[in-house]
Amino acid sequence: MSRILVPCHVKGTVALQVGDVRTSQGRPGVLVIDVTFPSVAPFELQEITFKNYYTAFLSIRVRQHTSAHTPAKWVTCLRDYCLMPDPHSEEGAQEYVSLFKHQMLCDMARVLELRLILRQPSPLWLSFTVEELQIYQQGPKSPSMTLPKWLSHPVPCEQPALLCEGLPDPSRVSSEVQQMWALTEMIRASHTSARIGRFDVDGCYDLNLLSYT
Repeated sequence: MSRILVPCHVKGTVALQVGDVRTSQGRPGVLVIDVTFPSVAPFELQEITFKNYYTAFLSIRVRQHTSAHTPAKWVTCLRDYCLMPDPHSEEGAQEYVSLFKHQMLCDMARVLELRLILRQPSPLWLSFTVEELQIYQQGPKSPSMTLPKWLSHPVPCEQPALLCEGLPDPSRVSSEVQQMWALTEMIRASHTSARIGRFDVDGCYDLNLLSYT
């Protein structure tokens, strides 16, 4: 499926203190990054990619356009997604991450803004963020391929030049399928009468006539 990069504006991170007042020496436990799309109409978000930098958990909220008469609303589409299995070790600390719309908790259509909420509970890492953030929307769907009309009447240009041995002749498929269908319907229709009606053994015994021939 094709995708298109959406131009966006990534605002500066805002540090939120958890259980403490903000000081110059206090380590923020939560960072918030807002992403806006000033030159794009509401779109359907397809994928988010970024490089992690010591972020342990990620939550994502989106502001979606609802209708002309109601204000846009914020909804949580990803909650505490684990980027580091153990926040006290470096596993996953600097890996590239791709998140797709099917992983989200809500519909990703009509997106106006995006908010990333980064959390790092470990005191070992003094700084954390996400880098190289890119947002993609779904691109145009590729046109469907036109398949040869194998079960109708293929024109000469649609017939393969050479048929492998053992494959049916496409020019005969339609008639043979019709014959098989007709035979199946005949057997199905005569199934009941076959049990209580005529029963021939070598063409000489008939239950309907109760006579030998």
